[in-house]
Formats: sequence, C-alpha cells, structure tokens
Amino acid sequence: MKTFLTEDFLLQTDFAKSLYHDYAKSLPIIDYHNHLPPQDIAENTVFENISQVWLAGDHYKWRAMRTLGIDEKFITGNTSDREKFLKWAAAVPYTVRNPLYHWSHMELLGYFGIDELLSVENGEAVYQNTKSLLQRPTHHTVGLLKQYGVEVLCTTDDPADSLEHHKNIKQQSNIPFKVLPAFRPDKAYAVENGASYLDYLERLETVANKSIASYADLLDVLESRMDYFHAQGGRLADHGLEQLYFYEEDVIDCETIFKKLKDKKKPNPEEVKYFKAKTLLFLGKAYHKRGWTQQFHLGALRDNNKRLLTQLGPDTGFDSIGDFAQARALSGFFNELDSTDQLTKTIIYNLNPADNEVFATMVGNFNDGSVKGKVQFGSGWWYLDQKDGMEKQLNTLSNMGMLSCFVGMLTDSRSFLSFPRHEYFRRVLCNLIGNDVANGELPADEKWLGKIVSDISYYNAKNYFGF
Repeated sequence: MKTFLTEDFLLQTDFAKSLYHDYAKSLPIIDYHNHLPPQDIAENTVFENISQVWLAGDHYKWRAMRTLGIDEKFITGNTSDREKFLKWAAAVPYTVRNPLYHWSHMELLGYFGIDELLSVENGEAVYQNTKSLLQRPTHHTVGLLKQYGVEVLCTTDDPADSLEHHKNIKQQSNIPFKVLPAFRPDKAYAVENGASYLDYLERLETVANKSIASYADLLDVLESRMDYFHAQGGRLADHGLEQLYFYEEDVIDCETIFKKLKDKKKPNPEEVKYFKAKTLLFLGKAYHKRGWTQQFHLGALRDNNKRLLTQLGPDTGFDSIGDFAQARALSGFFNELDSTDQLTKTIIYNLNPADNEVFATMVGNFNDGSVKGKVQFGSGWWYLDQKDGMEKQLNTLSNMGMLSCFVGMLTDSRSFLSFPRHEYFRRVLCNLIGNDVANGELPADEKWLGKIVSDISYYNAKNYFGF
C-alpha cells in the first residue's frame, strides 16, 4: 500500500506549502548535536543490511517492540539481523500515532525511495532491496549524510577521547561537510559512580599525560582537554543532567570530596550535588574564555528498570521524563556566571513539557543584547522531538521569547538515517505559521515570513555558532 507521505505532508494550508517548498526544504543542515560515531564517518562505513543502520542502538524502536510483546532476543539478542528486521516490520503498523510511524516511513522513502507502508507482508522485500542499496556509495555513511545536505555535524565526545577520527575526517577531500567534536564532560563529575569514576580518572590521566592527584589537577586537565578540542574545531560543550545545582555559599570543599573519592569512600548525595555544581561553574567560565557555546540537556530520569539495566546495560530503553525542580538552580547558576560577565552562549533543553514556560522565561533573564539569542530555549528533545512536542516548544518560545531568534532543530541521534527529523521539524514550523496566516493572526507576507522560516531552519544556527 502506498504511504501517506505526499510532498505536502503535514502542510495544511497553501501558505504553509509555499513556506516549506520555497524557503525551507532545500536549505543545508547544521546538526549541532548528535551521537553519531565519528569512526563510521572517517571510515565511510558500509552497512551490510538495514538492521545495522536502522535498528542497532535505537532504543525508541526497542521500547516499542517490548511493549508489543516481542521477545528480547529479537531486539538486543543474538538472533540474525534479518529476523530482527522482520519483527520490526511486523511491529510498525502498530506504532500508529507514535512518531516512529512517521519517522520510519519518512526514512524509508527519503533514503531508499520506498513509498510503501512497512508491514509483515513486504518486510522481506524491503530487507533485500535495502540490502543491495546499502552497498552503493550513495548509502555508505558519507553518502547518507550528503543525501540530506548536511553542512556541519557535531558529534558528542568525552574529554578522554583522542579525536583521532576527527583528524582523519579533516584529511579526506571526499567528505564535503564539517565534522566537529563537542565536549561532553559528564563522566568527569559523575562522582556518584565510585570505582568506575576512579577508572575514568585513569583514562583521563593517560590521554592528558598528567597525574590527577587533586581536584585542582582535575580542573587543569579538563582545561587542557578543552584546548585540545578547540584545536580540532570544537566550539561546543554539552551536559546531560537531571537538573542544574547551585549553592550560594561554599558549604563543602571539593578537594575534601576528591580526597574522599581517592580513598575509595563514597560521597553523600549532598557532596555529589555540590561537586557537580562547582565543577560546572568552572567549566562555564572556561567555555566563556574560549568563546564556546554550552548546552544543558535537563530532566531525564534514567535507568528506571534495574533488572533489565543489569541485563542489558545503560541506554537500552529504560529512561523516562523526570519531574525535577529546575527554576531556582537555573537562575542561581546563570546569575553566578553572568555576575562576572562570564556567561557564554547557552542552550537549555527541557524534557518535561510541564517546565516549558519555566525554561522559556528563564532564558530571557540572561539575554543582554550582546549576542542575538545568546541564551536559547532549545528544541524539543528525546520524548518531545515529535509533532506535539515540537509545537508546544515552538508555541511556548513564541509566546514568552523570540521565535525569530531560535537556532532550530538537531537530531540528537545515533542513527545515520535520522536526518529526516530536520525535514519533519521544518514542516511542523511552516504549518504552524501557515495556520496563523489562515486564521488572520499573522500577515500573509510570504517574503518576510519565509525569511523567518529560513533563519530558524538554517541561518540563525549558522550565525550563532560561527563554525
């Protein structure tokens, strides 16, 4: 059966159609936050089949399959790639009204030209057809990124990473887009992890060629790694946290906490929060010194199912939206940096839609006229990077901030087939504005509103990050 994906998918008015097709559709993509492995780009990886590029590592799909009663052996188990794909093909019709239904068919059409509804009936044919296509240069990793007009792609990299693959990419003339590292130091302040934290410090010592015997040593090493990232083109940092922490007074000493860790003693919960707060303030000032942008992904409650976490490990589909207090610590943290004019360009991403208004109004407190959209309420992410979540974020930002300054969408993905999410976002954006025009809430000024759409889709990010 032919899909529902016409050229005007999600575009409900003629004005929306004009905005999308004439102003948004053909713009390049700046994907400033994703989790793609740079090694696969450097080596221009060839995937043997669609399961390897589409199902491996995709916990969105894994959650859906488990909910539909599919055995784990067909998800993360040791059955064949073909068997896993056929189970997923049989599952797709039952994902109706979940964003997976839209994304799956957009990806099949966009990358493989398959204009059919995936199901148990055509699963085998799709598996075999895509298998042959994946052997062509257009469907190796570099080719897949070129298909969607990627101009800049920022990966997510640990301070202990060598960045050898980024160096390799730079030397290859056949890669027509930039691949830049982004600094993700979460493990450097994850002192709640005990023994594994000490193991991580050893990795950091090795790559930095410096002993980390004190908290001051740790901060020195992190700065040296920032300089290393900067030399490789890195201009972004990212942090994944439940919430930001802030203390008005120095109630604990980080050197004391660090010594406790070195003595293999577990810090108490308050010490853990304090260590994170002080380290993040240090990092924020270091980012400002280098002209970087800092990002904070806030609000995820991770690893909820301890039984399956033990069996399968983290990042396998057992995280959810959390309900953490956000406003006061956000205010204190940003104010501490701003008070000495050391608040760098900042993007905060919210995972709990109940906090949208908190985030949208908070960013306005720290926009000081020095940079357009200096502090941003970031796009809907994770559970909110779907039509309803995007619309809520866009509407909240419009009502309480400046939509015209927004730096737009990103994939936040581990899949080379995820770039239709930029198309999805652009369609949603154009439809929202088109409906406003149809309702008489905005003027039917196609040229002006087309510029706003183009800016949000591409030009704002290009100017904001300055890659």
